[in-house]
Amino acid sequence: MSNTVALMNERKKRRASVSNQNAALPEKGGDPRLFLQTVARTMRVLEAFGHRQVPHSLAELAAAAGIDKSAAQRICYTLQALGYLERDALTGRLRPGLSLLDRTFDFQRMHPLVERAFPILAELRTATGQRVDLSLFDDLSIIYALRLQGRSEPFVATLIGRRLPTYCSTGGRAIMSLLQDEEVASILHRSELKPLTRYTLTDPVAIMEKVQEARRDAYAFTEQEWVMGEMAIGVAIIDANARPVAAIHVAGSLAHWDAQSFREKIAPLAIEAARAIRA
Repeated sequence: MSNTVALMNERKKRRASVSNQNAALPEKGGDPRLFLQTVARTMRVLEAFGHRQVPHSLAELAAAAGIDKSAAQRICYTLQALGYLERDALTGRLRPGLSLLDRTFDFQRMHPLVERAFPILAELRTATGQRVDLSLFDDLSIIYALRLQGRSEPFVATLIGRRLPTYCSTGGRAIMSLLQDEEVASILHRSELKPLTRYTLTDPVAIMEKVQEARRDAYAFTEQEWVMGEMAIGVAIIDANARPVAAIHVAGSLAHWDAQSFREKIAPLAIEAARAIRA
């Protein structure tokens, strides 16, 4: 009986392993012979911290990455030795290490759009007195690459690397306004349309109306859709092929602005800045 149970457990492990490998295969059109599962498993360990922003135990990292504890132990040991993981002094659990900040620095200094945008965004922040952000388009989400504070901001609003869904973020709506309707429909179909606040639009028809509005105005506007008490204007930035690749966000507080005044003053400045970055 014990041998039978052991055999069944081993088969389950193999099926789970195959499932995890299939989930990590490169996108259609890629060459699976060049895809290293070891590297994919290592990256899944690091990505686990994006799901729960607390130090993790080895078992938690193994479960989140879909690997066994032995593999997780070897991966975590290597990452810790290289500085990509470190142990929390109080709990002994693992958290991201300083070497990840080195790679963030490399990304920012080597990304031509980020470098080109910074002085223009700094001028925009001075002209508006508001928080100004640059986000990069990544299909179903946008990710903040630059964040210039205005007035006192909550801690999370100052952090680069944060992702927001394309469907409800101001920059995401601005980017969708420059895509074909079929592409917008695909993004909405593949997105998990869930509310981030009680004002978040989750009906595809209502979201498409906002996209159409952004096409008409050359900017997107949201109010309290992803954070309470805040409105924002977003303007897409296009590349040499006229494809939207990024967006400028300017955020204002409802305590200091009404929507009409904010749009009238901020939108023209944001549109001008986006054009300057493109040029």
